[in-house]
Amino acid sequence: MLKVGSIAGKTVMITGGGTGIGRGFALRFAEAGATVALVARNIQRLEAVAQEIRTNGGLALVHPADIRDAQSVQIVVDAVVAETGRLDVLVNNAAGNFIARAENITPNGWNAVVGIVLNGSFYCARAAGRQMLRQDGGGKILSVVASYAWVGGPGTVHSAAAKAGVIAMTKTLAVEWGPRNLQVNCLCPGFVDTEQSRQALWPTTQAQDKLISRIPAGRFGTVEEVVEAGFYLCSPAADYINGEVLTIDGGEWLNKGALVLPEVNVS
Repeated sequence: MLKVGSIAGKTVMITGGGTGIGRGFALRFAEAGATVALVARNIQRLEAVAQEIRTNGGLALVHPADIRDAQSVQIVVDAVVAETGRLDVLVNNAAGNFIARAENITPNGWNAVVGIVLNGSFYCARAAGRQMLRQDGGGKILSVVASYAWVGGPGTVHSAAAKAGVIAMTKTLAVEWGPRNLQVNCLCPGFVDTEQSRQALWPTTQAQDKLISRIPAGRFGTVEEVVEAGFYLCSPAADYINGEVLTIDGGEWLNKGALVLPEVNVS
């Protein structure tokens, strides 16, 4: 059984840590005894999460930054290491997306999403990875992706392309850095019930029912379920897992059959 103490004393950097899954990761790692460095552009949201952590006796650092800028990312990593002495885990959670037909996406729209999802993930992985490679104990990098990166998703060509790039990046870094005790993996959540997803993806009961009908589990996922899966991949219990994509979506991405099954007879 994984002991909570295996994370205690480590430093974890989380991008997009002010809301949703990022906030969930921050609270979970802090609960386990890690020092959590929160990174995002919105300092108010980061401060709110940091205060929540500190109120519960945890350690949190706040570093507002735009991860699309490589220099800003390096400054954050240097500051975190200066404050804590090391960096053990990076969670690439920050994302950008909007639903639009491909022919209507402007170059600025494309670059905004690719800049955050793909470029930002690499800038963070590069800066964090260089630190992890030169310290004792190695480290772990976890990037949050989406299943439309490999199955496709109408309206998400920019995000799908970027996240597919993150998966390719992850597998390549896993091969390069694995021999030096740095494991690099992806976590692929499905539809997760957060305030942001309720507003953007299923604002009506009809939209909610339509999405749930595609999920074999018959419900949305929870932040806690996703976070626990990611927490495992970032823990010493997952030292032998490298270059993988763990999907946690209730089986939704598998449910692409064209046929409709007959109703279940419960009599």
